[in-house]
Amino acid sequence: MKRIAFFVYGVTSHGMFLLVYAALGFFVTGQFLPRTIDGPTGLSGGPAAMVNTLLLLSFGVPHSVMARPGFKAWWTQIIPKPIERSTYVLISNLLVLAMMAFWQPIESVVWHVQSQPLAGLIWSLSAIGWLLVPLSSLLINHFDLLGTRQVWLYMQGKAYSHLPFASPLLYRIVRHPLYVGWLLAFWATPYMTVGHLQFAGILTAYILIAIRFEERDLLDQHGERYAKYRREVPMLIPSGRRPQPNHAAEAPVRHEPAL
Repeated sequence: MKRIAFFVYGVTSHGMFLLVYAALGFFVTGQFLPRTIDGPTGLSGGPAAMVNTLLLLSFGVPHSVMARPGFKAWWTQIIPKPIERSTYVLISNLLVLAMMAFWQPIESVVWHVQSQPLAGLIWSLSAIGWLLVPLSSLLINHFDLLGTRQVWLYMQGKAYSHLPFASPLLYRIVRHPLYVGWLLAFWATPYMTVGHLQFAGILTAYILIAIRFEERDLLDQHGERYAKYRREVPMLIPSGRRPQPNHAAEAPVRHEPAL
């Protein structure tokens, strides 16, 4: 019974992530939802910026701390290992929902692109970003990343095992295509307000910090193999250089989501 309960818990957490991800996309792009990143306004000026900063930190700090190996070693003394990842995803879902619910739009306009085809091109980049995030995860370890593989293995009575190195196409171009997707999603908008700029700026800083921690963990886990991959493949911006198939094609599996 416990195995089935854990599996249902993991699948529910995964399904909730998909809904929250879609909601976040609508929130940032200003579509369909009654409350978005740009309105309606509540607080103004400094108080709004302070609340938004606290909301972003309230997401970013626990999201990063809970992904660290030291925290996991302590946390799994409380939360059973098979559902540790699903619990991480569930808490992240709730933090994102809270951020969207209490966000304070700051409507001062930074830029507003109305001319075509430029505005359409920017929206296309935004769509690419929102699609690139799930695509990048599917190329490597989407179900492991969201905890579903862990509960599936537990339900079958099998021990968890780390996934081997993968050879996904996007990871031959840049080391972190998932983060590239997030950056495009945050920044590619024809209508940038101060509130949106604050959101994009703080989360960009968070991503750059997260990369340092993630790559340190990957070096510890994969050693020289990842070091060689890091030397050959750029971090976020494609170099235009054709990757070496024997090394750069073997991108190591990630275990920590960006957001």
